Amino acid sequence: MDIARSTDRQKHVIDGLIGNSRAIQKVIDLTHRAASSTASVLLLGETGTGKELLANALHRNSARSSGPLVKVNCGALTESLLESELFGHVAGAFTGAVGNRTGRFEAAHMGTIFLDEINSTSSMLQVKLLRVLQEKEFERVGDIKTMQVDVRVVAASNLDLYREVSEGRFRADLFWRLNVMPIQLPPLRSRREDIPLLVDHFLKQYTRESAIDVNRVHPDAMAALKGYSWPGNVRELQNYIERAVILSNSRELTPDLLPGTVTGTKKSEDVIYPVGDPKKLIKEYVFHAMSTATPEDKLYSKIVEPLEKEVFLQVIQACRSKTKAAERLGINRNTLHKKLKDFGLEKDSNDS
Repeated sequence: MDIARSTDRQKHVIDGLIGNSRAIQKVIDLTHRAASSTASVLLLGETGTGKELLANALHRNSARSSGPLVKVNCGALTESLLESELFGHVAGAFTGAVGNRTGRFEAAHMGTIFLDEINSTSSMLQVKLLRVLQEKEFERVGDIKTMQVDVRVVAASNLDLYREVSEGRFRADLFWRLNVMPIQLPPLRSRREDIPLLVDHFLKQYTRESAIDVNRVHPDAMAALKGYSWPGNVRELQNYIERAVILSNSRELTPDLLPGTVTGTKKSEDVIYPVGDPKKLIKEYVFHAMSTATPEDKLYSKIVEPLEKEVFLQVIQACRSKTKAAERLGINRNTLHKKLKDFGLEKDSNDS
């Protein structure tokens, strides 16, 4: 099946947000309306639905577009570090504060600040965020001087903030202050009619970086893409299309280029690449794990540990000796013993 090359495709796009479904067109309409105001915007939706992309669109289409767009992932820092990151600090405010530091709110003056994973902030920090929203003022950590700031706030959450408020995990006053212009981004499974447009977009994007122009999709491949549940949403689709372009040897995206989780033909860990192409095998493994990970997943334990365990297991089975296995792995015997114990592989090894 040839991918549709719509001449009026731009009407379905707002800074990369693609689709002609009713659900996504509603989002695009709300984005245009919100961009023309100065009100706070709350973006809600599952991981991978495009909340950061929408924050970019809100800023670029606003009267503040000539100002800075500052992004902060609130879930990536501890409470103390996040407070310093948002509001800055003065020299001597805490151990290691050797000089003054400008915070993200101050850096975003006359522009927009995007607070991703706002649900992960503590109650104390939420009070300070509420003050900035209402009074447009704050103090740097360790300072007594009040600073004024003019910033448009766009916040995002992949959790149901209504439930978080009702269960006491998020302050109601901050929620209602942020919830002036809520925009709910639909999951990909609820707008499957947009999948051909998205596939077309990502194929064009990645074939520009490849020697092969993949411009067709086999009907069975498109059926598989439309039938998959997409737990990782658009981000997962993007990863799989990039993977398909990397692996393709023709102009057509065929079912064998898609992971088994999509086609239902094999388990994701059983996806086989041509012999002698281990880098592509590793990339597939990481693609799948990253695209299906949730914000709560620890990526080291989800991605690296299973791979490391399999390497140790195969080396132990091949060498049949801890001493030889340690030499083969390039580590000392004590490290090997600890790893085997951590991985629960002692029973699979022989001492010698």
